[in-house]
Amino acid sequence: MSESIPSTGTVHLVGAGPGDPDLLTLRAARLVMQAGLIVHDGLVDPAILALARPAARLVSVAKSRSRHTMAQDAINALLVREALAGNDVVRLKGGDPFVFGRGGEEAEACRAAGVAVQVVPGISAAMGAAAAAQIPLTHRDSASIVSFVAGQCKGLTEQDWSGLAGKGRTLVIYMGVATSEAISEKLMADGLAPETPLAVIENASRPNMRVLRGPVAGLADLVAREKIKSPALIVIGHVTAQPENELRTFALEIAQ
Repeated sequence: MSESIPSTGTVHLVGAGPGDPDLLTLRAARLVMQAGLIVHDGLVDPAILALARPAARLVSVAKSRSRHTMAQDAINALLVREALAGNDVVRLKGGDPFVFGRGGEEAEACRAAGVAVQVVPGISAAMGAAAAAQIPLTHRDSASIVSFVAGQCKGLTEQDWSGLAGKGRTLVIYMGVATSEAISEKLMADGLAPETPLAVIENASRPNMRVLRGPVAGLADLVAREKIKSPALIVIGHVTAQPENELRTFALEIAQ
């Protein structure tokens, strides 16, 4: 008898949201609970991984600024290899897979190898952090334009950031803690007023969330003084100066 050839599995690119398991979509939660193999980022909260069944294989491909558990090409190859072996794969990413999550690269690699891909959107870090901190990214009185920027992009100093932040605009910077000094200098060099308010949201939607405020000119000092660590998001604009809700309902709920 000839050996049976396993059918090709499917790679599910799943957004895990900003951290709180309650913010998973129903489909994301179902896939995590049913998965046989979960390939996850370091930003995925342990409480979300705890939803996986005991027999599931959990593979961490965590990345940091100075250390990568696995290079992106190797991650792509892992997803393809497992799917071609007949395994369905849940590729679990913090936030949304297609917002600074390299989901596009992984989807391209899978399609090129003939592997089916499904994308399950998640609450992006920007949306989740802003909601947790009760900072409206848009407001009729303050901002009608929102821009998302990667703070660790190559050639940051050569880019033109003029117009990304200022009157009527909100700028959200991902992965900007390590480059906070360069970011503030770049924004001011491109015309942003030094006193423009900002907020740094650390560990958004989690019990240890912090919201720290200051002016653009003091961003690097704020990060150093408060020892801010990733995951953290920087929101720049006058929406961050909106009066805070004293009840802080969302924060209280996740802390209880």
